[in-house]
Amino acid sequence: MMRLFLLEDDDAIGMGLKYSLEKENYEVVHVRTKNEALETFSEKSYDLCILDINLPDGNGYDVCRYIKEKEDVPVIFLTASDAEVNVVMGLEMGADDYVCKPFRINELLARIKTVLRRSGRGRDGSISETEGILEIQNVRIHLSEAKVGIVDETTGKETTADLTALEYRLLLAFCNNRGNVMSRNQLLEDMWDVNGDFVNDNTLTVYIKRLRDKIEKDPANPQIIRTVRGLGYIVDK
Repeated sequence: MMRLFLLEDDDAIGMGLKYSLEKENYEVVHVRTKNEALETFSEKSYDLCILDINLPDGNGYDVCRYIKEKEDVPVIFLTASDAEVNVVMGLEMGADDYVCKPFRINELLARIKTVLRRSGRGRDGSISETEGILEIQNVRIHLSEAKVGIVDETTGKETTADLTALEYRLLLAFCNNRGNVMSRNQLLEDMWDVNGDFVNDNTLTVYIKRLRDKIEKDPANPQIIRTVRGLGYIVDK
């Protein structure tokens, strides 16, 4: 079981997150203050840390510095502001991602899975811990490069699939939920275009078709992103 370190001073948010994460089979250690975090972190080893920035006795940046000095554990910041200065400061000190409050639990879960996979700590055995690669049938996703390749099963030669940013994001959304049916509403909640505009239902249909055209052997009979009639789409484990 993967162990997460959660620093969140708001009990309602913290307890809710702990409950939701434990339902996903993570072990969660929840602390509420900077001092408690510094005292508790060294007692166990962790696969990922989720740190709130604003704390009653300091801030999450100080805790992140302490953690990174101890070991290279992936960090996701929770912030009430998406101000560029907050984001840049967190990323510059080694954070792997950030999530702005309020957020959807599914968004955070997807970010956690992505960060774990990038760090080589993911649960999915199809990812190479040394190369950061996720493979689905003959599709190879190079996470560190945000690049997707299609492998010729006869020759083994890999050619690059020219995906747009939103097509790549859509593919990751499916990959982060392998084995689970994704409804169109779930996909729409997490999709937006390069201008920050939310994608509507008709546009989602177009993007799914374009993605299938680029990665499926037979887009008319898709075997990677399969339609579950009346429910949504699924990518098998």
